[in-house]
Amino acid sequence: MFVDKAKIYVKGGDGGDGIVAFRREKYVPEGGPAGGDGGKGADIIFRVDEGLRTLMDFRYQRHFKAPRGEKGRNKSQNGANAENMIVRIPPGTVIIDDDTQEVIADLTRHGQQVVVAKGGRGGRGNIRFATPNNPAPELAENGEEGEERWIVLELKVMADVGLVGFPSVGKSTLLSVVSAAKPKIGAYHFTTITPNLGVVDVGDGRSFVMADLPGLIEGAHEGVGLGHEFLRHVERTRLIIHVVDMAGSEGRDPFDDWQKINAELEQYNAELASRPQIVVANKMDIPEAADNLVEFREQVRKIHPDLEILEMSSLTRQGVQELLYKTADLLDQIPDAPAVEEVAEQTERKIYKLDKKEDDSFTIRRENETFVVESEKIERMMKRMQLNSHEAILKLARTLRHMGVDDELRKRGAEDGTIVRIGDFEFEFVEGSSYYY
Repeated sequence: MFVDKAKIYVKGGDGGDGIVAFRREKYVPEGGPAGGDGGKGADIIFRVDEGLRTLMDFRYQRHFKAPRGEKGRNKSQNGANAENMIVRIPPGTVIIDDDTQEVIADLTRHGQQVVVAKGGRGGRGNIRFATPNNPAPELAENGEEGEERWIVLELKVMADVGLVGFPSVGKSTLLSVVSAAKPKIGAYHFTTITPNLGVVDVGDGRSFVMADLPGLIEGAHEGVGLGHEFLRHVERTRLIIHVVDMAGSEGRDPFDDWQKINAELEQYNAELASRPQIVVANKMDIPEAADNLVEFREQVRKIHPDLEILEMSSLTRQGVQELLYKTADLLDQIPDAPAVEEVAEQTERKIYKLDKKEDDSFTIRRENETFVVESEKIERMMKRMQLNSHEAILKLARTLRHMGVDDELRKRGAEDGTIVRIGDFEFEFVEGSSYYY
């Protein structure tokens, strides 16, 4: 089954906790702190594998959680970093943040990779908090939580040439004639509901990848019919072969078909209007096609005087080889897409910037007799701290005092015994002292 879109959840590994430990060795008096740091949590990395052609695997597995780092150890030993989680994706995958709709990466070549969820840093052990004034601290940190987000994967098929046109104009038949691909072919609308790819051998040592894309209808740029499910794949192609049913076997006018398809492409993405295009007059084996072609040429000449129109019949293979030569010649003149490595690097720099200076702002609101303090900095600090020791409570109290939380609580009427809540923790406010559970 061909799957070209998926929504998944990713979470980087949490960092390992630091520990409180002391040296207790014979003949080593006052050995001092020896608690090691926790290990770093694993990153989730998406890597392109050219052997994949679909996002089918993500239909069955939608949650990816990387392992956490190991806890710190005694004897000043740090915990091990977790091994990164590698997730394989097919070439042509666009990775989009579901919340912001920002493109995280656009990966097209084998081996390219991007970090989509960074692992958390490991917590510091008590050996890191030793100072001349406090040579034996009983203070350690929890590991930082890994980054988490919902992302959308969109697959745009990687093909040099894309076949576009209304349903039943002969695109699938053409692909089956010029390559080993075996698309489903039938005399009814939307025989092709997913892209089919085939490698075309021109016969003179050149080759290219051709994609038979689902048929377009009017209003596709607004999502009508297969809509965006089709148009997404056209963006990747370097050259468009516009197949027109010149016999009008479906009761449509060839010139009207040609205009409508071009309009849909332009309204979806203006860049597609300037994409190199070959117009193919197909089904020329049917008697009515010759007269229609004369009229079609006259109408097109008024808009594009120099546009070349190739005659072809997929059924009898008339003009097929000429089309292949013309296609290969044009592809030789069209440069490849710009190196995506640079795009990925720029994207990564844009998303994962160096940490900015922490915001010291906070807000205080009252819920009945309880004061609720809200601050990203304080809540993040409390998640990292192991609030099971007197030293940790004192460190938190000093931070609150330096940030001005104490003074603001007094102004709002806090007194001895007033309950103060920060995140999931509640404390008693003690005038001139500290905060306690």
